[in-house]
Amino acid sequence: MPDCEHTTGPAVAQLRTTLTMDTVTIDDVPVERNPMQVHDIRKPVSRKLGTEHFAANYFELDPGDSFSGSLHRHHDQEEVFYIEQGQTTFEVGLDREEVDVSGGELIRFEPGEFQEGYNSGDERVVGWAFGAPGATHDWDEIESRAHCPECDAETTQSVALADGRFELTCTDCGNVQG
Repeated sequence: MPDCEHTTGPAVAQLRTTLTMDTVTIDDVPVERNPMQVHDIRKPVSRKLGTEHFAANYFELDPGDSFSGSLHRHHDQEEVFYIEQGQTTFEVGLDREEVDVSGGELIRFEPGEFQEGYNSGDERVVGWAFGAPGATHDWDEIESRAHCPECDAETTQSVALADGRFELTCTDCGNVQG
């Protein structure tokens, strides 16, 4: 077996010249506000790094603040949340089963699985949301659960972002809100 420390040749030289690495500090990433104003600090770290196939967002949530603002699902992206510190609760599925996730723990959601996470403790939560594939949301692939005034019930809503605001369309009756 060859000694990897002494491996040389054109392929290794090419590999060394094509590798790139970007670094950022959290303080250098600007805060991006959620149109629903459900949290104060969300930093799209992956955007600052220029990733193409992976999303990484840093959050600080005050008690009661939410990562997203509503029960929702991504048809095209799985998500993993890492809670660095604090206490969160995730509501999962249409029955909104509650799952507690504390500092040092992670939770994963498959594409198409409804979920919402929020700070359920008394102290600030520091956490991360990771998504793949894709560095940004494809709004056509996200659905949310919200009250539809026409149906007078909580229904599944398609999501669009128009002029910095969310627009929800009931998938049952077509009513548009937002």
